[in-house]
Amino acid sequence: MHIGVPKEIKNHEYRVGLIPQSVRELVRRGHRVFVEHDAGSAIGYSDALYQQAGAELLPVDEVFAQADMLVKVKEPQPEECARLRPGQILFTYLHLAPDRAQTEALLDSNAICIAYETVTDAQGRLPLLAPMSEVAGRMAIQAGAGCLEKARGGRGVLLGGVPGVPRGRVVILGGGVVGSNALAMAVGLGADVTVLDKNPDALRRLDAQYGNRINTLYSTGATLEEQLLGADLVIGAVLVPGAAAPKLISSEMIQRMQPGSVLVDVAIDQGGCAETSTPTTHAEPTYVIDEVVHYCVANMPGGVARTSTQALNNATLPFVLALADKGVKRALTEDAHLAQGLNLSGGVLCNAEVAQALQLPVQPLSTVISALPA
Repeated sequence: MHIGVPKEIKNHEYRVGLIPQSVRELVRRGHRVFVEHDAGSAIGYSDALYQQAGAELLPVDEVFAQADMLVKVKEPQPEECARLRPGQILFTYLHLAPDRAQTEALLDSNAICIAYETVTDAQGRLPLLAPMSEVAGRMAIQAGAGCLEKARGGRGVLLGGVPGVPRGRVVILGGGVVGSNALAMAVGLGADVTVLDKNPDALRRLDAQYGNRINTLYSTGATLEEQLLGADLVIGAVLVPGAAAPKLISSEMIQRMQPGSVLVDVAIDQGGCAETSTPTTHAEPTYVIDEVVHYCVANMPGGVARTSTQALNNATLPFVLALADKGVKRALTEDAHLAQGLNLSGGVLCNAEVAQALQLPVQPLSTVISALPA
């Protein structure tokens, strides 16, 4: 198979779909890998390293033209969607549920689009989303702590406090991968942390791990509102796989939060969990509404791009190898978990959650896979 790795073009996005070590594995198996010039140079993966691994360096137009499968990190931008061709495989994060324009562009391309974020495992987890969720959860506390500084619009609160001064109050919405990693960082900084979740098992797990160093609460509308009003930093860490994030925080709740408090909405990739959340970039990461600082960067892990790229490649490489070695139809047929990653193909949508969020027609996954070329 011919595999293409274009340079990411989203604002301040320095991650890369395949690192040289991954390229070497593919080349060793007889595949050809085309890498755009300087695709990984910003994070220390030079063109020379890719060439040593066996990659062929090409301009972006040639990468798209020659690749049977494109391996990326972020969702394709409009100019990238325009370069896709029918039957070409796109393997990347898509986050289609809040993005009708991208969905329609990919449907028009007739490409075979497999989303990292909906691939599952035997336990029902999301193994290709998990590494970036781990990074984003840890970064959320770093970002939130910085935003709390007065010079950046915050309340002027130090999360860990000092002797004789109260610690900063952190409220984490969701006890999954993002929430658990945010919790670890917040506890490490000495903050006063409360986690809300609707899953009692998640709350038991976190209570068993941290004991009385944290507070765990079952999430209801009343409990959520009470916690928001006293929080210095709120981390939105909710996820409904493949679907738009639920709007847990209303505009009215934002109005009642403490002036200078901070919301870090990690769910922004799926539309955000607050009515006031709008995607931002690393170039301009924050904005203020009703005196609440909003940090809504849609590609948070891109801020630590080398660590993120390595973690992502550890998770994606086995699936890339399967797609390259077996071809897309056989790979999806033999691996039901990888098949869950197929969101659309041949101009047809086959992910029910995306279809529901965007009110678009959907075809059964099995029907779409059976229509793929052998």
